[in-house]
Amino acid sequence: MRTKAARFLFILLLAVIALSFGTGLLADTTGEKKTAPQPPPTPPSKKVYLITVDAAITPVVSEYINKSIDIASKANAEALIIQLDTPGGLVDSMREIVKKMMSSDVPVVVYVGPSGARAASAGVFITIAANFAAMAPTTHIGAAHPVTMEGKMDPTMEGKIVNDLAAMARSIAEKRGKNAKWAEEAVRKSASITETEALKAKVIDFIAPDIPALLADLDGKTADLIAGKRTLHTPRARKSWK
Repeated sequence: MRTKAARFLFILLLAVIALSFGTGLLADTTGEKKTAPQPPPTPPSKKVYLITVDAAITPVVSEYINKSIDIASKANAEALIIQLDTPGGLVDSMREIVKKMMSSDVPVVVYVGPSGARAASAGVFITIAANFAAMAPTTHIGAAHPVTMEGKMDPTMEGKIVNDLAAMARSIAEKRGKNAKWAEEAVRKSASITETEALKAKVIDFIAPDIPALLADLDGKTADLIAGKRTLHTPRARKSWK
């Protein structure tokens, strides 16, 4: 199975601009001079962190994603974007990632990209667990029915696993405001759809050709985090990425 080393990019979203304001003087009724109210200080710039996962979902990938969320949270980042292309992977590793994403205090965005990428099997759960989910053109998502590497599963055991994962997919989708019915069908029936179908079915939030376009889509959107709601402020100008 092909694994590409993931790269971590720190992306500066807002330039820090030092603003100086002149101090005005106002006279009150007693003739004393008072300083005019000053504008609030310019807020510090924030960053969006971007990681790329082009691999099966394994314990190593789980640790990488979870640590990335911790780093972004500690830095008070605007958001963490996970660019995802995966054929699926281990259920336990997927569960650890989803658990971390659902309890994150920094917005997590999953972007299935670039074009030609997929979010299959475990990738379905990770994508719908994001605060915002997006896909590039010519991508697809689905086929989350569990399989085993040890031959055919016992029918009773398979039924238990399918029911458990279907309930998990439905619960995640409901929490994130996604299509719970489709999420369950991805597990039970191996349903798979394209990015245009996913957007129409409300499985994802955006179709974005690239990261700059995704940032423009995210600007002004409000994420529902464990600690409350947060509105994202990301750059709209693509020129800032050149």
